[in-house]
Amino acid sequence: MSVPGTVTQRSTVAGLLADLSEVTDRGVHFEESFTPWARHLHDAAVRAGVLLDWLSSDRPPHVGVLLSNTAEFAALFAAAARHGFVLVGLNTTRRGTALAADVARADCQIVLYGNDTRELLTDVDLSDVRAVDIDGPEWSAAVASGSAAPVVDAAPDDLLMLIFTSGTTGDPKAVRCTHRTFAVSGPMLAERFEIGADDVVYLSMPMFHSNAMIAGWSVAVAGGASIALRRSFSARGFVADLHRYGVTYANYVGKPLNYILATDPHPDDASSSLRIMYGNEASAVDRQRFAERFGCRVVDGFGSTEGGVAITRTPDTPHDALGPLREPTAVVDVESGEPVPPGVIGEIVNTSGPGLFAGYYNDPDATAERMSGGVYHTGDLAWVDDDGYLHFAGRLGDWLRVDGENLGTGPIERILLRHAEIRQVAVHGIPVEIGDEIEAVLVADSVLHPDDFAEFLSAQDDLGPKQWPHRVRIVDSLPETATFKTVKRLLAADPTPPTWRRDGRIYRP
Repeated sequence: MSVPGTVTQRSTVAGLLADLSEVTDRGVHFEESFTPWARHLHDAAVRAGVLLDWLSSDRPPHVGVLLSNTAEFAALFAAAARHGFVLVGLNTTRRGTALAADVARADCQIVLYGNDTRELLTDVDLSDVRAVDIDGPEWSAAVASGSAAPVVDAAPDDLLMLIFTSGTTGDPKAVRCTHRTFAVSGPMLAERFEIGADDVVYLSMPMFHSNAMIAGWSVAVAGGASIALRRSFSARGFVADLHRYGVTYANYVGKPLNYILATDPHPDDASSSLRIMYGNEASAVDRQRFAERFGCRVVDGFGSTEGGVAITRTPDTPHDALGPLREPTAVVDVESGEPVPPGVIGEIVNTSGPGLFAGYYNDPDATAERMSGGVYHTGDLAWVDDDGYLHFAGRLGDWLRVDGENLGTGPIERILLRHAEIRQVAVHGIPVEIGDEIEAVLVADSVLHPDDFAEFLSAQDDLGPKQWPHRVRIVDSLPETATFKTVKRLLAADPTPPTWRRDGRIYRP
């Protein structure tokens, strides 16, 4: 596919958007409205004019956005890209002092909120930060009387957005996302998936997170496609929107495929317009079932908000692997930093340097730790098979020490998901006098019997004896971030006793 525009023009998000400034036959769908790209970018320029008048020149030009996925959010990102301020994506699942700390850490001068998020700021002390309701009269009047800001020159390494990490293992950190962050990934994915003017890209993952902005919004803009926005993800809403908007490409992170598959099939699902479902962290079973139900291609990649490492699946990648190990990505011993042999768990790193990682904002210590030794450390564990394919083994904090052996949680979780009745699983360690006991927290479609569960484990020839869970807890749901990632630290802190305990190879209540 040929991509319009010169390399120089398209090295920034402003350059990508310039190609759409006069487009009237494609644009942004939101609920009952459709806004052509030309009008959408004019709306963005007017909003930029308002905000630039309000921003003080003696402080960083940072505007916090505490919004669901709306046309307003999309226009504000375009405004930041073309008119020279920084957008801060504020996580709508954060509350109270934690939310206030995020606002302060990101040096926000202004925070924009709306009807969906107004209550999140109740009794939150934002100090000298100006909070503006985009559904209120002040914003409406300012936009109605405002004038379009001029487009400013942008460089690839100019800061464009601060995106907070998910916070599954600790407090979220604000990742510096430059124009390059989006302008490299968007065109690459648009070309890879042949996204063009006839496509409709669906955004239901939260836009305050990198998955939506890099694997969704940037792909649509780079390909000159239309965008269909949904305020927040809904499994039933996803199926309805496929047919409503003629969606051809969608992105995901975490468990959305699993939730969609739990809905009743639509008669036209297999003949839907969807061509590509792209994301990460879906199980192999869900990827296969989703592709069959919707007649599309599901591509599961590996990456992070920071952008330091990207691993791409190939057609010959085993279903339970991330993809082939290719330089400069390596799997190294956590202590020595030396490459590990096949079958040994180590940390995934980028040996060539930071990749697209531009550091954490206001956190030099965390940045230095991430780049220790001049190598980008993902904090993710993996092992390489004899054929050179990477297999995810969990996070560094997921190490288990059982009978003197280090184990990763990822392989155990993937094996448990083979059980026909187990829909979701999270494995974590319970510290005991020496080492850890393994607890498996399960969400099941029907009542599980302990004898049947033990029989299932016995039939898994790749489950080692030390990988058998010591405890099993059956729950209705797992605690999640806004991007559908399991928060294991909450499971570890939960005092609820297990449903079963293991006695030899028997599970008892």
